[in-house]
Amino acid sequence: MAFEISYFHARVLEEIESWPVDVLADYARLVELLAQHGPSLRLPHSRAFGDGLFELRPRGRAGIARAFYCFLVGKRVIVLHAFIKKTQQTPDGELKLARKRLKDVQNG
Repeated sequence: MAFEISYFHARVLEEIESWPVDVLADYARLVELLAQHGPSLRLPHSRAFGDGLFELRPRGRAGIARAFYCFLVGKRVIVLHAFIKKTQQTPDGELKLARKRLKDVQNG
């Protein structure tokens, strides 16, 4: 059975849909892999950040993007936050927002 993908808020999906077409296409491919493989998806497609937070790692000629997500009971995946990377390092503000949303989801 595949994992069900949903979004923390409609704005997260809107952000993803605004990405350059090649990055968006790679995201769509990675989300399919995530739905099929769930927590077994690993680098280079996905990376664990600890405490139940993971990142999907889409890329294209136009740049690199990240989408933070978590798993919930019942084979559900929630995409918490997404952004286009402008630096090598993941900005602290982006990570803090994803962790805050993760806590919101975990605490109901």
